[in-house]
This record gives sequence, C-alpha cells and structure tokens, in this order.
Amino acid sequence: MRPALQNQIWKPRLNDFIADTTVALYVAITVKMKNSNSSNLEPDGVRERLTGLREALLHLHKTLLESERVGYEASFGKIASPYQFLHLLTNDPWFAWLAPVTQLLAAMDEMLDAKEPLTVAGVEDLARQMKLLLIPTEGGEGFSRHYDEAVQRNPDVLFAHVTATKMMRSQAGPVG
Repeated sequence: MRPALQNQIWKPRLNDFIADTTVALYVAITVKMKNSNSSNLEPDGVRERLTGLREALLHLHKTLLESERVGYEASFGKIASPYQFLHLLTNDPWFAWLAPVTQLLAAMDEMLDAKEPLTVAGVEDLARQMKLLLIPTEGGEGFSRHYDEAVQRNPDVLFAHVTATKMMRSQAGPVG
C-alpha cells in the first residue's frame, strides 16, 4: 500500500474530503463493517436454524406447562392468578422437572440476543442438548420419566413432541 494512501486511510480527520475513490470506498466499507449488525458475519442459515429449533421447543414448553397446570389444578384446585401460576412454576416441586426445558430456552434466547455473531458450533451444541433432552423414557429418572408420562397422558404434548423432533431432523447437520 502506498504510504500516502495509508496515511489517508488510518488518519482521516473529521470533515476531510477524500478525493481518491479507492480510499473513499475503503473508508465507507470499513465504517459500514464497524457499524453493521453481527448477523452479517454469521454463516448462512445458522440464525434461521436456531430460531426454528427455539420456536419448536417453545411450543412444546407451553404445551407442557398447560398440561401440568391442568394436572395440578385437578389435584389441588384452581390456580387463582397468573402471578400464582408463575410462583408455582418457580417454587413448587410439581413443576420442577420442567426446569431443563426452561433453561435450554433461556440459553437459546441468550445466544440469539448476543452481540457476538452466532457460530455453527454454538448452535450445534444447543441442538445436541435439545435432542438429548427430548427423549421420553418410561424407566428413566427425572426429566425423561416425567416427559414420558406427559407424552403418554396428553395428545397435545405428543403432537408438540413430534413437531419438535421433526424440526430437529429437518435441520440436522452443520449449517454454513
């Protein structure tokens, strides 16, 4: 690079007129890159993949919450308000088994909202966690056993499970 050109590029002054079109183009691109959204640096399809997985998991989560709410109310009576339901979700052992789904959704939201660009490896890790989590197991423990019971008990949960697993299969493999 010519020294005169380098001085113009690295030491521009406010209100400078840049006569050299090459320098002007370079400065414009550099400024645009510094001010651009980080999604421009992401591999193609990675944001769409994570968003699709998140939407499927969110639908499943809502369906599980509703199923558990109905079961809770059948055992203990009607939940008085949305505030009481939120309190039960965060404090009552009846709903504690749902925490892994909530935590995975939070991790997906954090990744989607981060200032850093998404990476294939980061999205693959969340997809792997989702795949491992959503395995209903009759003889299992913790989440997998409760999840199996919900899938067996409620057709809406079964349909949401099928939708989520189809989404995982349709978006399987690295993107980029």
